[in-house]
Amino acid sequence: MYSTDKTQTVGSKKANGLGLFDLSGNVYEWVQDCWHGNYEGAPEDGSAWLEENDGVCGRRMIRGGSWDDRPMQLRAWGRNWNYADDRNTYLGFRLAQDLEP
Repeated sequence: MYSTDKTQTVGSKKANGLGLFDLSGNVYEWVQDCWHGNYEGAPEDGSAWLEENDGVCGRRMIRGGSWDDRPMQLRAWGRNWNYADDRNTYLGFRLAQDLEP
């Protein structure tokens, strides 16, 4: 397809305008938020949006697009969901660590 029909080695593609690698397009990234049909009642402090306001936690949000998507679908603002117990080749997660100066 668009990325040789598989995931790619981290850091093997060109960095974005901020010098960051691999933010969209390798695998959809699981996020902690439960599924909500819209943003009404969403937290404004960046915290996870769980069951409050009719969240469906058997469905979890995924973001970023995967190797199987068209380039126009590879956007951080894109939101979709998958069942929380689903596993496949286009879903993953990102590990991040704060570094002390």
